Amino acid sequence: MFEKILEEIRKYEKIIIHRHSNPDGDALGSQIGLYELIGATFPEKTVYKVGDGARRYSFMDGSTMEEIGDGEYEGALAIILDTSAKSLISDNRYTLAARTARIDHHIFCEQIADVEVTDTSFESCAGMIAAFAKECGLVMTVAAAKALYTGMTTDSGRFRYDSTSSCTFALAPYLTEQEFDITEIYRELYSDDYERMKLRAEFVLKIKFTDKNVGYIYTTAEEALATGADTFTISRGMVGTMADIRGVDIWVNFTETEGGVLAELRSSKYNINPIATKYGGGGHAKASGATLESREQAMQMLADLDAMIEE
Repeated sequence: MFEKILEEIRKYEKIIIHRHSNPDGDALGSQIGLYELIGATFPEKTVYKVGDGARRYSFMDGSTMEEIGDGEYEGALAIILDTSAKSLISDNRYTLAARTARIDHHIFCEQIADVEVTDTSFESCAGMIAAFAKECGLVMTVAAAKALYTGMTTDSGRFRYDSTSSCTFALAPYLTEQEFDITEIYRELYSDDYERMKLRAEFVLKIKFTDKNVGYIYTTAEEALATGADTFTISRGMVGTMADIRGVDIWVNFTETEGGVLAELRSSKYNINPIATKYGGGGHAKASGATLESREQAMQMLADLDAMIEE
């Protein structure tokens, strides 16, 4: 499956790796992992990783991005990771590259690159990069393995989401052949400081339910500002507060921003991706997102989710 990506990497002496903006552990894990793999396998090549800041995931080794000029894209291969739509790519200068490629595990929305490898059977893009390394005999390093394992862990929910497969469990021991501290990864991913724990408690108290028991939280721009937390923490970071409520199979976290109302949709049972797509978003069958125009549109999305359950 990955031969055509490897062929492109072999052709170009300069490779620039992109991923989606507001990165999560999988976006960064796959980006750092591929950066390390290419560097170790082809030490004669120049490799860059670019994009916006890591924020919550700045604990990851190699999460600091490189600042490069437009001229670096001349004659280069740009590889886009973990991204389903052009609008989500961090740093749109990938279009300046001589050739583009994409590796992604999201439901297909649109063609982004000249060469594309997408596979929704993988729990994470990091898992795809790990499979790429194993299948094509790339040189695995401690840094690459640690980053890829972190990405697999975050997108599989510590290997408990139903996207986790036998392939996931086969790749985990392949990565852990390298010596790194798994406990350290889990501690960084799942330990909270006291202020964040208080914030989660506040969000639990904001949870409401529709007639069909869709759980949701709606945070206004004023409320978001009052928390003192960044948008990522409030939006994606707090959607999990509704994940383990008995009898709730779909939950949505709405957050007002200057750019619209961010909607993070999750489900333990239903394919909510068509609803996200209807509102210009996308993602996975049970984890998707969209940006809405207003609170009224957010309430319409909830009505659509209720109608889907009723069907």
